[in-house]
Amino acid sequence: MPRPRRTPARVIRITHWIGALSMLVMIGSGWQIYNASPILPFTFPPWLTLGGWLAGGIAWHFAAMWVLMGAGIVYGTYGVVSGHFRRDLRPRGMGAIGRDMGLALRFRLSHTPGQYNAVQRLLYTGVLVVACLTVASGLSIWKPVQLGWLCWLFGGYDLARRIHFTMMALIVGFLVVHVVLALLVPSTLFGMVFGRRPAPHDPEAVR
Repeated sequence: MPRPRRTPARVIRITHWIGALSMLVMIGSGWQIYNASPILPFTFPPWLTLGGWLAGGIAWHFAAMWVLMGAGIVYGTYGVVSGHFRRDLRPRGMGAIGRDMGLALRFRLSHTPGQYNAVQRLLYTGVLVVACLTVASGLSIWKPVQLGWLCWLFGGYDLARRIHFTMMALIVGFLVVHVVLALLVPSTLFGMVFGRRPAPHDPEAVR
């Protein structure tokens, strides 16, 4: 009998897709907000933005933010209570990270469904930290007076805005890498969508 394969829990799958959609909305609307007052010598093409104008971008941005925060709270609570963070995402030592990174760069890194290698653990843990910093820095520039202490922690309004933009850029980079890897290893995408992965010797995938 084939060994059962671990698949993402339903809570993880639901919050993953809610978070992914919310993040895409926040990126598009965030670029619309950025275009109204650029901090770098470029703007984003209108077809990449969401909202049509500054107020529209802000409305979409904060609507998606509250959805993302809700999904994040559910996911974070589940991750701690179930042991998902400790069991699956806790980063490994530098030796393991270096070894798996080298294998990944040579396209020799194997993937076992339901298990996270050292590179995945590092990336997923890192993006969770980045997401928290994105939300915190976003709140600080949204309410720089009411949340003055938070704005102060980020070095003031102007620096907080640059940090927020940098965190957004890191998330976009992660999403690009994440999508490419999912396409290269489609079984991971299958499991995240359907909650199961087809086993080569078992016509009935284990839930």
